Formats: sequence, structure tokens, C-alpha cells
Amino acid sequence: MLQERFVRMQLSLFQSFAAGCSLKTAREGQDKLGLLMTSLQKKKITCKNIHFDTFEGALITPKDLLRDGILLYLHGGGYTCGDLTYAKGFGTTLAAKLGIRVLCPAYRLAPEAPFPAAVEDAFAAYEYLLASGYRPSEILLCGESAGGGLAFSLCLKLKEKRMAMPAGIVAVSPWTDLTLSGGTYADNANIDPSMTQTRLRFYADCYIYGTPKGISNLELDQRKKKNPLASPLFGDLSAMPPALILAGGDEIMLDDARLMHQALHAAGCASRIIVREGMWHGYLLYPIRSSQRDFKEVERFLLETLPPPRKLRWIRLDNAAKIYPAIKTRRWNNYFRLSATLQESVDRDVLQAALDVTVRRFPTIAVRIRRGLFWYYLEEIPFAPEIHTEYAYPLVHTPFDDIQKCAFRVIVYEGRISVEFFHAITDGNGGLVFLKSLVAEYLKQKYGVVIPYGNGVLDRLETPREGEMTDSFLKYSGKIGASRREANAFHFAGTLEKDGFCTNTTFMMDAASLADKAKKRGVTVTAFLTAVMIQATMAVQEKMVKKPLRRKTVKILLPVNLRNLFPSETLRNFVLYVTPGVDARLGTYTFDELCQIVYHQMQLMITQKQMQMRISANVNIEKYFLIKATPLFIKNLFLKLGFILVGERKSCFTFSNLGIACLPDPMGDYVSRMDFVLGVQSTTPYNVAAITYDGTLQVNIIRNIQEPILERHFWEALRALDIRAKVESNQR
Repeated sequence: MLQERFVRMQLSLFQSFAAGCSLKTAREGQDKLGLLMTSLQKKKITCKNIHFDTFEGALITPKDLLRDGILLYLHGGGYTCGDLTYAKGFGTTLAAKLGIRVLCPAYRLAPEAPFPAAVEDAFAAYEYLLASGYRPSEILLCGESAGGGLAFSLCLKLKEKRMAMPAGIVAVSPWTDLTLSGGTYADNANIDPSMTQTRLRFYADCYIYGTPKGISNLELDQRKKKNPLASPLFGDLSAMPPALILAGGDEIMLDDARLMHQALHAAGCASRIIVREGMWHGYLLYPIRSSQRDFKEVERFLLETLPPPRKLRWIRLDNAAKIYPAIKTRRWNNYFRLSATLQESVDRDVLQAALDVTVRRFPTIAVRIRRGLFWYYLEEIPFAPEIHTEYAYPLVHTPFDDIQKCAFRVIVYEGRISVEFFHAITDGNGGLVFLKSLVAEYLKQKYGVVIPYGNGVLDRLETPREGEMTDSFLKYSGKIGASRREANAFHFAGTLEKDGFCTNTTFMMDAASLADKAKKRGVTVTAFLTAVMIQATMAVQEKMVKKPLRRKTVKILLPVNLRNLFPSETLRNFVLYVTPGVDARLGTYTFDELCQIVYHQMQLMITQKQMQMRISANVNIEKYFLIKATPLFIKNLFLKLGFILVGERKSCFTFSNLGIACLPDPMGDYVSRMDFVLGVQSTTPYNVAAITYDGTLQVNIIRNIQEPILERHFWEALRALDIRAKVESNQR
């Protein structure tokens, strides 16, 4: 904490220096002050620069985020000084002390960009916040000196355009009258250590005329400087938002604050003024005792004007999700990845801003895992996570401690945007809606493209619907449960990668040609590809197990999107599975025979009644009082034991086909490719996922063993069927 006497003396020395220095030198001095202010709080905040069309800005986020809403901070400097470095200085202080996000636009400066450039840039920053999902009631304007006057000018601009006003204005020593008509310009001339009338006249001429020379016609000069967007004291102040005005008792601009306060009251607006005796212009910027006291007043004003802090939602895990936190290991947990590849490299700053908007729309996906006494649960995260750079391979293992901070991650590599989800929070269908909505918001912010809602793209500014957050398993559970008995299936074996590396191999095929081959056999594309995988797996088993009677069944686990059977708009897990397959002991099967077996098994298994019985079998277990009352650590032991004994033994691997990914126009013009990758299983080395986009069906086969066993036989099976596939892999 600095002594007020010391600061006052330093300001007096600087004023003597500034009287004879150039504008360039004054700007450099102000920016150094910004660096100093930033250095005092830099460990308490994170900063992200934002590019606007005509200026730069920064979003400051406190590490200890205490409240929703945002401050739009407009810096001072007589409209002639203060770049982004200075703007971030006091913006950092505001964020750290008040626990709220702060947007700091470094608006264009005079004389290079005269009036109304500053007002236009402030308006652009306000529009940016609205487009980012903030409601006017969640935005508070804050500014000191010229920035304080600019805050009032911005509100007059909003009024002119008939737009909603922000929640309030905090104005520190606001410069509201460029004509310098207040009596304190003369009364306090000898006691203000920080400002002179000569400097202010210089600033005003630079801002209004683009030159420090001004004009000789006094009447015309006064008329130009009384423009309400330059001198808001002379505007129609009716319907202005509540204001808190702080000023020093010794500053020459004291009457700018007093008269503004009186004019607001006369116009029927709420305004409160604090005049701190013995203080100078902009005293709140300095770490002194008086400023710390008045920061409490600013904090109280925030509480009065902004909506109360929103309580973070907590949500019970859905029925399918309960198993995933319990069966995690030090080397494995269940993640999957969805990706969209754009035509151009991704702008990380814009994507981060788009993510900030998108997470608000998905309160059941933008979550962290929390440990309760009886069950794990989900808790909404207060703000978006930082974007990651691509790893050496997809779906790198995530420590559970990280999942307890955020259960998904966004990853960028060149033009590819990937989102990896912990399976407890959503399934592939919900994840695809999140990815599409994120990419749509990115395109809107980056290129100004308006993406119509639909085809899995949600309105990011819409309030989440209750149906999206519903546990549909509970909703559609019946009274009769299905049997869980199944024979164990064949499992692949190989040399595990020692460092956990996962090889992902992508087979890209013409979707129309594949669909035609499936249609000729009277089966679906999923049934057709499942038959190919069964054929490939049987070929592997025949090599590994020479005696036919010792061979195991070959079954593929197929997730079933229950939204196709039951009316549901949930974005949570709503998937069960079926395991079509054949008994390898019965000898060889033709491919056409495999297609018919898989297709008819799927037809028998995937019905509303059969799936409801499966749902009931899972949900009914939760209803037993003994299960409910069992502490979590005991539940985890039994769930993990059950998973080890049964879990992945009933199928060879999972094959999840998300089907055709449709994008609304003009979104498709920017997206060249879509990918879907499952993580490997806990005890088996393979998993397979597929998605179709823009006429190409992509099958991703991932493994954590060194030998490409399944990939090789899958390729040979495709060739035998005269199916051409382009193959990519990260194999090392």
C-alpha cells in the first residue's frame, strides 16, 4: 500500500514533466503505468487478447471468479493516450479485486482517429458482448477520466439506436464536459497535482478536430464540443442506467462529476456520487488507502445492479453414466472424440471466445465430476476451460483429478477442432450437437456467418430446455427387466504400447457406393460394416485358435441411440447396446450369411419393448434401498468388480456408427471433414467408430497394441468385397 503523500508528490513531478513533453512521450508514460498495474495483479488473472475490426481488446478473467456478468472497461487518457497495455492495467486490477470478467477495448486514439471514433469502438465492444451471450442486465460499464465520460456517451449512443441499456455505470473522475465550463477548473487549479486546464484543452482539440490547434471561432468551438456524444453532460439523460460516480475533492474536473450527478437526478435517473476529500484525478487507480475503501463501494454497486451470482447447477449422473467414474483406473478412463476440420487454420482466440458462449448453452456437458457420499454427481463449471494443443495421439489418458475440474476438453490442430468427452456426461449424439454448435459460434464470430438453427445446431443464446437435461432412462423405465446373461466373446491380444500410445487408423470410403452394396443385400450400412468386422475378427481367431471347438463367439457391441425409439431431446447419455454375432465353433460363414444374421439379430433386439426391458434391468437396481444407502466407496468396489467379471467380456470391441452428420447451410462451406473416434477399452485393445460427412464414410479403428491385427484383416475384407478405401494413420 503506497502512502498518499508519496503518490501526490510523484504526480506533481510528472505534471511538471508532462507540461513540456510530446504526445508520444505522454503515451509511453501512460503505457508504463499500465504495465505496472498489470504486474501487481498478474498472478491473479488470465488474459486473452481479442481482435476487433478497428482496434484490439483483451478479456481479463480472475482466477477467483466470484460473480457472473462482465465489466466493459473504457480507459482514460484524454482520448489521445492509452493503448492495450494501459487498458489491461486497470482492467486487471478491476478483475482481480472484484472477481468479475473485464473486457478492455483499446479504442482508437486522437488525433489520428478523432471523434466519434472512440464512441464507435465502445459501441462495437458492447455489441461484441451481446453477441457473446451477455444480456444487457449482465453488463456494467466502467471508465475513468475520458473513459468515464465515454461510458455515458455510449449509453446515449445506445439510446439513439433504441437498444437496451447496460446494468449500470461506474465513472471515476469522469470527463463529461469538453468545453471545460465547470467552476473547479479555476477553483482547484493550484491544488490538483495530476491535471491542468491546458492539457485538457489540448486533448479536447485533438479529439474533436484531429489536431491540437483547435479553431479561433469560440462560439463554433463550444457548439462542436457540446455534442452529447463528446460531452454527455449536455445530452438528454433520461432513462440512463444507475450510476456510481467517484471523484477527488482536489481535482479540477470535480464539477464534471458533480454536474453530471445533478443532471442525472434532474432527468429522473439513479445516481450516487462519492467525493473523496484531498484526493486527485483518477485516485482509484492507485494502491492507496482511500482507493481500497472506495473499491468496496464499487463492489456494493455491482451487487446492487448486476444479477445475483448464479448458483452452479448440480446434476445426478444418468443411469448409464454411473459406471464410468467407478471403473476408472490410473491408465484408463472412457473418453471419445468428435472433430470438425475447417478449410483454414483455426484462430484460437476466436475459438476460445466461441467456447465461452457455447458452454452456457450446455449445462449438462460443461461440467466437472464431483464425489458425493452415495453417488458421484455433475457440477456445472463456472467458465469455459482453456483450449489445448493437439497431443501426440487422440484421446490421451486424462487423470481423474482433471475430470473433477472439467469433464471435456477442446483441442486444436491447424484447421481441426476436436472435443473429447468423458463418457459419463454425454453420448456421441449429444457430443455431436455440442461440436456443431461450437463450430457454428466460431464461424459467426470469425467470419460473421449467420448459421440457422437446426440439424443439431442449437441457439447458443437460448436458455437450455428442461428436456435436454432429463435423464431419459428414468423416464422410460418399465417394470420388467431383461436378462443379462451372455456368453463370453473372443478378445484380441498383442504387445501393449509401453507409454500408452494409441494408434488411430482411418478408412475413408465412398458412402453412396457402400450404401448401394448394403442395399443389394437388404441390410443397413451399420449391419453391413458389422458383418465386415465379424468376418475380419473370425479370420484373426482362426489364426490364433487352431481348434474350432475352442473358439469363442465373435460379437460386436453396437450402441443404440434410444432417441430413435423413445421421444427425447436429452443431451445426456441415452444409449444402450446390442451385441450381434456368431458362434465361431459352428464353422465358416459366407459374408452374405453374416449380413443376414447381423441384420435380423438387430431387428429382433432393437425394438421399443426390448430396449425398455434393458432400461428397466439397469434402473431397477438403483431403486433398492440397500443400494441407495451404501456409501460411494463400497459401491465403487462392487461396480468395478462387476465390470472386471462381466464388463468387456461379452464382445470383441465396440463399433459405434453415428450415421450421417448433416450441417446447415452455409456451415458446410467451411467444414471439409468430420471425425468420430472412440477410446480403447480397458481390457481389450480395440474400438471402432464411424461417421459419414459430405459423401465420405470414415471408419476410425483405434488400438493400444503395436500390431495392426484388426486393421489388416478389415482392409483385406473390404478388398474382397471390391470396396476401395483411402487409409490414414498416425502409426509410428
